Amino acid sequence: MKNLILFLLVCGLTTPAFAQIIELDEVVIFPVKYKYLFEVVDGDIDENVKKLQMKLANFDVTKEEYYNDEYNEYHVSFYIPKGYALASYDRNGKLIKTIERYKNVKLPSAVSEALTKRFPNWSVDKDIYKVVYSEEKWDSKKIYKLKLTNGKETIRVKTDENGTFL
Repeated sequence: MKNLILFLLVCGLTTPAFAQIIELDEVVIFPVKYKYLFEVVDGDIDENVKKLQMKLANFDVTKEEYYNDEYNEYHVSFYIPKGYALASYDRNGKLIKTIERYKNVKLPSAVSEALTKRFPNWSVDKDIYKVVYSEEKWDSKKIYKLKLTNGKETIRVKTDENGTFL
């Protein structure tokens, strides 16, 4: 019993002697526009749209070659095959506002459910997704413009991201 206690005591005292100090590499923190992400990026949107919106949020205008702090505002355009986004940044790289427009994107489940409930025999022929964001108001407006067809009949409807018809 004494040997066991002596052995545990020796192990307990020598273990810290084998501890290592690990130095981590430098951590780089990117300036992410969290207000924009919170207001605009949803989990149930088209993946291509989400990627472009993440690019907008992570873009740092102060790192670009055309940057000059004499200008108050910078307007930057981003394009993908399904649409585009125009973003305004201030001289510090803060995202001020965006106007985004996408064609034929995957509809969120709330919009799809609202469509099937209100227009059961209709199909979506075309859709346009518009997003307007304003940092000043910390507000965004998301609208889906849809062209529905049922045989030879065609109607156009507008809905928000929650499936509420406008």
